Amino acid sequence: MERSKKKGFFSVEIESKKQLTNVSISNKPHEQIVIEGFLGEFSEIEMIENALIQFKGANGVMRIDISKEELWQKLRARTEV
Repeated sequence: MERSKKKGFFSVEIESKKQLTNVSISNKPHEQIVIEGFLGEFSEIEMIENALIQFKGANGVMRIDISKEELWQKLRARTEV
């Protein structure tokens, strides 16, 4: 499905599988998938076109589809609890 049609798109690029600590994918439908690893020390965190936050680390890049407004809204809601 196209990124624009489904909220919550994400991507992760890791330079080496040595930076992954856990990848768990079940053959059973409706079971969770776990991806864990190390992006390394962050060199940059940026908002791209108010639609995507990008975390650049020494070992890779993670991108999450979220607007600046939605990010701040979620962070404020979290601190108000």
